[in-house]
Amino acid sequence: METTESTSTHNGTRVIHDEEKGHLHRSTTGVTMSPELFEKLYLTPKVPHVGDYNRRFANPTALGFVGFVISTFTFSMVLMGWGGAQGLTPVVGIFFFVGPVLLLFAMVFEWIMGNFFPMMVMGLFAVFWLSFGMLQLPTLQLAAPYEAAQDVPTGGGALTPEYNAVIALYLIVWGFALFTFFVFTCKINTVFALIFLLVSVACWVLSGAYWKVGEGEFEMAGRLQKGGGALLLVVALLGWYMCFIIMAGEMRITLNLPVGDLSHFWPRNDIELAAAEHREHRD
Repeated sequence: METTESTSTHNGTRVIHDEEKGHLHRSTTGVTMSPELFEKLYLTPKVPHVGDYNRRFANPTALGFVGFVISTFTFSMVLMGWGGAQGLTPVVGIFFFVGPVLLLFAMVFEWIMGNFFPMMVMGLFAVFWLSFGMLQLPTLQLAAPYEAAQDVPTGGGALTPEYNAVIALYLIVWGFALFTFFVFTCKINTVFALIFLLVSVACWVLSGAYWKVGEGEFEMAGRLQKGGGALLLVVALLGWYMCFIIMAGEMRITLNLPVGDLSHFWPRNDIELAAAEHREHRD
């Protein structure tokens, strides 16, 4: 007996009509994602990729955000001295495990999926937390050489102008690196751009705090430290907001929360992308 089948497609799902058996068979295929939604979920412009990794693997961007915001929240609150908090040694794990581990995992999968800018972002913040965390390990005694050179009491090396100038310069460089990333986030959305703008300013403010410690102006240094912590708290809140939006989108929860899309200020390339994807699928 002959069997006739016809197919139709609805919302990305191929429906097979089997006339002999009178059944409908569904086989899920990839759902076409608009450039706007892609940018909102992956924080990078939609460009043609070889392969279908964004359909086969989970979106790793939210994972990196979780590591970033947990570390940033903790760091900012300690800097502001909430609840009498002082010193980062008890939470040094945020610099080596919570932040970097999740960020590095996200970076690798962003690379696999061909998402250039998120890969760069995850890698940048991962090495920042790792490198800054080294300063919080008393067992390394990084200030010890300055004690001998300046003939200061044990433990006083961290207060010398030379030691603090080194860290201040380090934070200035990080501020310019992050500001460079801010320029490119202006093509994505306002929330992401604000994160990079504020974290750049926070690095420069904290750099000023280290300069003041080296000069012995501890009261001003404390104010700058709290100011840098407040900026980072806003960064963490924006990060949580962005993470929530990405997770809601991936869980198919329709919230339509605003992110301040900035892509419409740039020339659109939807037609070129559609043609490239059409050629890719045809080949």
